[in-house]
Amino acid sequence: MNNSTVRKIFQLICKILVGFTFFLSPLYAQISPGDLTTSHAKYEGISNCTKCHVLGKQVQASKCLDCHTEIKKLIDADRGYHSGSDVKGKNCWDCHSEHHGRNFRIVNFKRDGFDHAKAGYTLTGKHAELKCDDCHKPAFIRMHEVISRKNSLLGLNQACKDCHEDIHKGAVGDQCQTCHNTSSFKAVSNYDHSKTAFKLTGEHTKTACIKCHPVQIVDGKEIPKLKGIAFASCENCHKDVHLGKFGNDCQSCHSTTGFKNVNQKTFDHNKTDYPLVGKHQLVNCSKCHGNDLNSKPRHQNCVDCHTDYHNGEFSSGAIVRDCSVCHNLDGFNPSVFTISDHNKIEFKLTGAHLAVPCKNCHQKPDKWHFRDIGEKCIDCHKNVHGSEITNKFMQDNNCSACHFTDSWNTIKFDHSLTTFTLEGKHKTVSCGECHYKEEDNGKKIFRFGSLNSGCESCHKDIHYGQFLVNGNSNCGRCHTFNDWKPEKFNHNQTRFSLEGAHQKLECSRCHPVLTENNNQYVKYKLEDFRCAACHS
Repeated sequence: MNNSTVRKIFQLICKILVGFTFFLSPLYAQISPGDLTTSHAKYEGISNCTKCHVLGKQVQASKCLDCHTEIKKLIDADRGYHSGSDVKGKNCWDCHSEHHGRNFRIVNFKRDGFDHAKAGYTLTGKHAELKCDDCHKPAFIRMHEVISRKNSLLGLNQACKDCHEDIHKGAVGDQCQTCHNTSSFKAVSNYDHSKTAFKLTGEHTKTACIKCHPVQIVDGKEIPKLKGIAFASCENCHKDVHLGKFGNDCQSCHSTTGFKNVNQKTFDHNKTDYPLVGKHQLVNCSKCHGNDLNSKPRHQNCVDCHTDYHNGEFSSGAIVRDCSVCHNLDGFNPSVFTISDHNKIEFKLTGAHLAVPCKNCHQKPDKWHFRDIGEKCIDCHKNVHGSEITNKFMQDNNCSACHFTDSWNTIKFDHSLTTFTLEGKHKTVSCGECHYKEEDNGKKIFRFGSLNSGCESCHKDIHYGQFLVNGNSNCGRCHTFNDWKPEKFNHNQTRFSLEGAHQKLECSRCHPVLTENNNQYVKYKLEDFRCAACHS
């Protein structure tokens, strides 16, 4: 018989016996479906039934809440676990069934694995690392209905100050989350300074809080001063480097993007005898005027302010050539001396030289030079081949014998003029595959004249010296330049001709794979050709 059936029988009996209470005492043992739990044992007896039950009706939640006022307060305030979607609208007895004996566990709550979000307070950051009893303890409980209850998890408020000390002493309100988060109290990551009377802009956004909010001692503790900070004038925080000469309206010239970024719109330099044009508009005033903005620096020639990087190369006696021939006020670089201008001189720019910055040729090593800097390749380029290429192929270090100015990697060399004619796959190999080498120290070496024409100079001897004759493997006896397959190999020209069944055998039956010094190779050079060497 289930609880529902017992409940219906109990309600029926209560209706019949409501006017005959003097007969109920001997019948109680047949009416009650079971003993109450220890916590409700004081309500045992037929005269106490109506404290939980309504005659003729099932148990009502309101009856439970008449006693459990701490739960009712939380439900009325729409707080706590009993106000959550998993519980709201359910009958109390759906979770807290009675009449199952004194030792029945009427509250079947398990701490491990409990989803705290269902209680209306999600645990995040450091809170997620705490134990239940770290927060749910009498010192933090504010509901007097549960203070005396043992092991109660009720009665906690969600305000930070209910568990934590307000070190600001109420000076900034009680919404701690506007500045702090649960991961770290010291990390003031949530605060929106734009909601204050002093909005942070420019460099102020990068300034450490402590710079404006100094530490003060309150009740023996160091806390930052957050209220009463003067900010009406820039001088409240910054020193007036102009000593009042320009008044106290700093914003008329400066902005928070940077003190040195002077707002030049407030001063019309064009009214002077030297209008500011191009890059000069971005120059800090002190670069020309120093500490005295009333000074009148020389400005007739560029060299009055700028160093002559050409060291007088374009000057003739007392005459200074106008820098505007090559430069303008939009920027010293790039030069306005055009390619067309350059091609009017003896050295014409062609190919890749058209893309080379001027300083690559004219700044040697750290000074600009434009006269008598050379016209041959080796005047600017190092002969990376050294003595590897003889005068026969590169007469007078003339790189154009092989290279073009359009691209250094474009080669017009005829390899058939050498002692090594390119055949087969060698025709498709890039020059660097054979002629380029990088040593252990990272140095690049190009080899030409010193390059050995033997196969081993480029290819690894996978046979590990089995076919060496006088230091030369002569791979061409078996292989061609078309691919690595031994197309020229004829077994019948060896000391062991293949006849009969031998012709059908896999090579590996007679030529095993050996490992020596961590190297694997196929053994082709056999010494013993007796039948017994292979057949037992």
